[in-house]
Amino acid sequence: MVRGSIKLLKDAGSGLSKTLADILVCPLSKQPLRFCEQTNSLISDAIGVSFPIKDGIPSLVPTDGKTLEADEIIKTEDSAESSDKHEADRIGSH
Repeated sequence: MVRGSIKLLKDAGSGLSKTLADILVCPLSKQPLRFCEQTNSLISDAIGVSFPIKDGIPSLVPTDGKTLEADEIIKTEDSAESSDKHEADRIGSH
């Protein structure tokens, strides 16, 4: 298990691998996390908390989480929706 985790983290580079992002959940709500490229963090939409990613390693210690303000939540949701739309358009054009 440790080797698999190390490989996922090495493959992540400066961001976060898709596989790892799909596995991780919020340490507080146990709900899925969403990766935010703008802030290089994992967002728990369920409770409005952002967890930083340092050197490609998610810091999911509850005390490291930052509470998001209402305008930050709206901004990150808008960017996620536009990113999803762009990805769908890109896939559809092939």
